[in-house]
Amino acid sequence: MKFGETPLDEAAGAILAHSLRFGNGSFRKGRVLSADDITTLRAAGFESVIAIRLDPDELGENDAAARIATACPGMNVLVRAPFTGRANLIAAADGVLRLRPDAINRINRIDESITLSTLPPFSVVRAGQMVATVKIITFGIPASRADQCAALARDAAGMISVAAYRPRSVGLIQTTLPGFKDSLLDKGLVATRTRLEGTGASLDFDLRCGHDEAEIGAALKHLSASGCHIALVLGASAIVDRRDVVPAAIEGAGGTVDHFGMPVDPGQLMALARVGEMAVLGLPGSARSPRLHGFDWVLQRLIAGIDVTGDDLAGMGVGGLLKEIPSRPMPRGESPLNEEMNEEVTEKKARIGALILAAGQSRRMGTVNKLLVEIDGGVMIARTADAVLAANVDPVIVVLGHEGDQIRATLGGRAVQFTENPAFATGLAGSLKAGIAALPDDIDGVIVCLGDMPLVTAEHLNALIAAFDPADGRGICVPTFNGKRGNPVLWDRRYFDDMEDVAGDVGARHLIGAHQDAVFEVEMPDGGVLLDLDTPEAFAAHSKTGPGKIIRTPVLNKKRAPTGSPSSDRR
Repeated sequence: MKFGETPLDEAAGAILAHSLRFGNGSFRKGRVLSADDITTLRAAGFESVIAIRLDPDELGENDAAARIATACPGMNVLVRAPFTGRANLIAAADGVLRLRPDAINRINRIDESITLSTLPPFSVVRAGQMVATVKIITFGIPASRADQCAALARDAAGMISVAAYRPRSVGLIQTTLPGFKDSLLDKGLVATRTRLEGTGASLDFDLRCGHDEAEIGAALKHLSASGCHIALVLGASAIVDRRDVVPAAIEGAGGTVDHFGMPVDPGQLMALARVGEMAVLGLPGSARSPRLHGFDWVLQRLIAGIDVTGDDLAGMGVGGLLKEIPSRPMPRGESPLNEEMNEEVTEKKARIGALILAAGQSRRMGTVNKLLVEIDGGVMIARTADAVLAANVDPVIVVLGHEGDQIRATLGGRAVQFTENPAFATGLAGSLKAGIAALPDDIDGVIVCLGDMPLVTAEHLNALIAAFDPADGRGICVPTFNGKRGNPVLWDRRYFDDMEDVAGDVGARHLIGAHQDAVFEVEMPDGGVLLDLDTPEAFAAHSKTGPGKIIRTPVLNKKRAPTGSPSSDRR
C-alpha cells in the first residue's frame, strides 16, 4: 500500500484519504478517483491529493470486510452488504446471542487494521438487531490476512449465532406464610409475566401453596406431569441452604439440585434444579421486582434451549453486579440500532429522611416529660436530634405535640424542621401520619426515630441506610442486637400509605410482620438500638443516679419557632 501526497496526474484510480470540499461540491474520503474527478479537482485549483494505492495482493476495505464477515455467522445470523469498510451481522430471530470469545479474540489479534466487535455474550437480541460488526479501519489489507481471519471463523463453527427463543410452558409456584400479603403474590405474578414478554414462552400455571416441603413437592409433580418445561419457585422465605424447604421439596419430588447460589447480585440465593425433564429455578424474594435480576440470565437461556450448568453460574460473577444497573434493558422495539450511545447512565442515590417522634405525653414518667430530662450530660431530645443530624439523612423532621414549645426551644439553632401532631393525645399513630405528610415528594425512604433512645448513634442510622435496597428485597431495614429487634426502622416510601393508615399507640410495628419479604435485619455492634428510657426506673437503671433533672428552656413570649417545610409538602 502506498499512502501519501499524490500529484493529480498520478491520482486516477487512487483512493482519496481525506474528504475534500470545493466550491459547491465535495468528495468523501474513500472515493476511488476517476478521470472526471481529476478534471473537477484540477478546475477547483488542486494540484495534488492525499491518496492511497493498493498493492496487487491487497483487498479494498469493503471486499476485506465482506470476506471476513461471511465466514462468521452461525444459526440465525445474517450478513449485510459492506459499506465504508464495515460489514454488519444481524440477528435473524429473537433470542440469545451465543459467541466463541476465544476465536473472536484470535481474529482481533491478527492485524491491527482488522476489528470484529460484538454485543456481550448471551445478550438478549431481537430480529433485525445488529449483533456484531467487522470493520477494516484502513482502506485495504493484505488478502492473506483476510483469508486467515476467515479460516479462523470457519474453524470456530457458529462463532456468532443466535439461539432462537422456543415455545416454552412456564409454571410459577408461590408459597405463603401466615401474614403474607396477597398483594405480594400478585406482584410476583406480574413481574414474571413481564419477564416472559417477547420470549415465546407462556406462563401456563400460577400455583400458590404453603411454604411447606410436601405442598411445594406436590406442586412440582403436578407441573412436571402437565408438560411444563420450566418451573419457577418463588418462596415466601428465601432459600438459605441446600437443606432448606424449597431444595428439600425438589428432592422430595424426585428431582436434583444442581447448584445453589450464583455470583450475581441480585440473585445470589437462586437454586438451579431439575425434576425429570423440567428445569426448576428456586428464586429469592427480590425476583418479585421487574428489575434486571440474576435469574433473568438463566431463564432467558433456558427459553432459548441453552443448557445451564453450575459451572455456567459460577462464571457469571464478572459483570454480575446488577444492582449498579439502574433499570432493565430497554423494552423491545425501543433499543437504538447502529447508533452511538454517548449518554452516561448513573444510578440515583436514594434520598433518606428521618422523623423524630417527640409528641408523646410521657405518661409512664408521671409528671415528667422524658424528652426534656438531662441524661448523660445532655437533654434527651437534643441528644437524639444531634445523632440523627450527624447521619446521612435529609431532611430531619421533628413531630411535636405535648410541650411542643419546650421541644422547639431545646432544639433551637439545629437544622431540623418541625411539624405538629394535634392528635398527640391519641397515641403514636397520629405522629406517624403527621411526619409522613411532612416529607418531601422526592424522598425514597424514612428512618422513624423515637425521641427516648439516647444511645442510638449516627453509625446505627448509616448502617441501616447502607443496607437499604428495595429492589433487592430490603425495603424495611430493622436493627438487631444479639437476635433482638430494636429501633429505629428504615422504611421504603412504598409503605407510606400503610403507615398513614395506622391507628392507636402501636406505631407501624405490625407492618413489619405484614411485609416479611421486604424486612432485612441489620446486626448492630452494640445494644443502643434496644434501649429506650420511658420510666423513672429505666432512667435510674441507666444513670445509676435517678432520672436527672428536668431542663426547662425559656420560650420567649411563647412565640413558635419557624416550622421549616410545612406538612403539605407531600401530596
